[in-house]
Amino acid sequence: MSFSVIDQKHWDRKEYFEHYYSQVPCTYSIDVKIDITPIRKKNLKLYPAMLYYLTTVINRHAEFRTAINDKGELGIYSEMLPSYTIFHADTETFSNLWTKYDPDFEKFLASYQKDLEKYGSVKGMAPKPDVPPNHFCVSMIPWVTFEGFHLNIKEEYEYLLPIFTMGRFYEKDNKTFLPLSIQVHHAVCDGFHVCRFIRELQDMIDG
Repeated sequence: MSFSVIDQKHWDRKEYFEHYYSQVPCTYSIDVKIDITPIRKKNLKLYPAMLYYLTTVINRHAEFRTAINDKGELGIYSEMLPSYTIFHADTETFSNLWTKYDPDFEKFLASYQKDLEKYGSVKGMAPKPDVPPNHFCVSMIPWVTFEGFHLNIKEEYEYLLPIFTMGRFYEKDNKTFLPLSIQVHHAVCDGFHVCRFIRELQDMIDG
């Protein structure tokens, strides 16, 4: 993984970044229903499959890998990996795990399963140590099918990476749909980019 600092003087997005980061700080979220019928028909485990699909599409596009590092530099990570929540029913709390991304689905699934077996029962916010900076956040609330979901983060106007939340899937017209909320920062990501992401995500699931 590498972090490439952006030359803002010659950056096509310079004007838009300054406007939505400094002048009119703006984040937004879009809620969609993803058709996960192919995932169900293939008998894939939903959570790791969606983590893989989300990460694969994110790694195609720089706008979802743009961040400010610990030195305060604006740049782009060469690759992202998912940090995702798991639920502890006995304490009604959750933990964040992360899994190294691999473009090979079977290898990613094996890594996910290994992390789940090793850290899945360990309590605490981050039981797996050494969380890398090039991660994005994913959570799932499988108890409810939502129409809208928005995170209210104090420092959200400085946080540039996308955040994903999934809800409870449901059946309609012989298909299975999954609520998905996508939260992004307007300074680095416009509606066009999110719509392209959604289209490519659905295409990948359909494929």
